[in-house]
Amino acid sequence: MGNSSLVTCTRISPNRTSPRNHKIDTITIHCTAGQCTAQQLLNMSHITTYSPTNGASCHYVVGKDGSIGLCVPETDRSWCSSSSSNDHRAITIEVSSDATHPYAVTDAAYSALIDLLVDICQRNHIPELKWKGDKNLIGQTDQQNMTVHRWFAAKACPGDWLYQRHGQIATEVNQRLKGEVDMTKEEVKALVLEVLAEVEASRAAKPASDWAVQSQVCSRAAQAGFTDGTRPRSYVTREEVNTMLLAVLEQVT
Repeated sequence: MGNSSLVTCTRISPNRTSPRNHKIDTITIHCTAGQCTAQQLLNMSHITTYSPTNGASCHYVVGKDGSIGLCVPETDRSWCSSSSSNDHRAITIEVSSDATHPYAVTDAAYSALIDLLVDICQRNHIPELKWKGDKNLIGQTDQQNMTVHRWFAAKACPGDWLYQRHGQIATEVNQRLKGEVDMTKEEVKALVLEVLAEVEASRAAKPASDWAVQSQVCSRAAQAGFTDGTRPRSYVTREEVNTMLLAVLEQVT
């Protein structure tokens, strides 16, 4: 299981239950109602001071600058959502937000949140995030595995800004998990140039050959001339690889 390698600061809260009694299969995003860095959030007294009645915690905090803090290890249950059953199965994340409605978050915080969610899902074998905005589906993770604090208590959390973007958050995370993120022309050109440089430096053509087939750089006509008619021979020359990659480069310039 472990914890996220994206963490930039750590202060473990005493307000936690160790260990959790359920596998991780749910994500609960919260808002802080105050713009802070991750370290400032970790230093808040209701998190650092043990209290069975008023103490609180979460697994991760995301700062306004995109910093990420670890507050409770993933092996433990945080005290975050006003629901013991939800917190035992969820990873809870407090995201720095404005102090007033709709509790908006910064671009840096939003981007860091997406990165963190992708990492959490990958490490905990959650294949996708599912969101229907339906309180009646709490615990039915085959249909919905995202929950919100307002379903368990009379609170605005996670604020309308994040709540209304839960579907978008799920889509962005799932695209990353499935490797379906679109690339800009500039990103494609950078990738092609990087591969060309690696081929030139290493003189190892076979990995580039595999990449060319997987990304459909080789056309059917070109493949037909190779030994088995479906994929290239076990090697290609540096010149052949350069030709294929330069052809890609020409298509995006």
